[in-house]
Amino acid sequence: MAFCTSAMAVGSPSGGVFIEDLTSFELKAMIASGTTTVLIPIGGTEQNGSHMAIGKHNVRVKFLAGQIARRLGNAVVAPVIAYVPEGTISPPVAHMRFSGTISIPQSTFESVLESTASSFKQHGFHDVFFLGDHGGYQKNEVNAANRINKRLGSDAKFRAYGLTAFYEAAQTPFTQVLKNKGFSDAEIGTHAGLSDTSLMLAIDKSLVRSEMLVTGSRTGPADGVTGDPRRSSVELGKIGVQLIVDKSVQAIQQAIRQGTNR
Repeated sequence: MAFCTSAMAVGSPSGGVFIEDLTSFELKAMIASGTTTVLIPIGGTEQNGSHMAIGKHNVRVKFLAGQIARRLGNAVVAPVIAYVPEGTISPPVAHMRFSGTISIPQSTFESVLESTASSFKQHGFHDVFFLGDHGGYQKNEVNAANRINKRLGSDAKFRAYGLTAFYEAAQTPFTQVLKNKGFSDAEIGTHAGLSDTSLMLAIDKSLVRSEMLVTGSRTGPADGVTGDPRRSSVELGKIGVQLIVDKSVQAIQQAIRQGTNR
């Protein structure tokens, strides 16, 4: 990884925060000792132009969730949900027009979120947070959280949250920082542009085809890109990573204190 820390979560024998890396007995001990928050990272499998790999969202959200969990100190990270709504399959629209994109119905997606949260409740977690790296399903996260909270309303110890603050941090706040540095809205973009690509460079630059970012090779909507990624950099991406982690940690801590689904 191009951007990481050595911070370790308290409670697990190896200092790990990813559930997939733990044994069931290790996780049970962590829950008993106070690790009662679980982050459910949600990515997506979609095209990202000619310069960025299809798994961008999945790699990015796992890394960011890990950073957030380490900062919280009492949280672990569930496996990434990589199958998400991406639009109509036939006829194909938006990202589905490009090879590799996978789409599932919104109802199926919400059911997966509900069942996942219910599973973690069964194991003794108190707070479940959906962290979505893609804009298209933010409302679905909230819908799923609201339904499970309504169904389990009698359990005062458990709450599910659609943490839209995670996605929002990569939008207006990061965009404003980039604009203050002289980049235009058209360059920053909304998909596979400067902000999106810079974040990926800071997290795992192996997923960005640097040779495709040379001057004169600008792409556009016809290539699956909205924005201009040519001046993307690790340094810019690190700013965005820090913003996302800081604002997400703050939002999670506030949500737990207030018991609000936001």
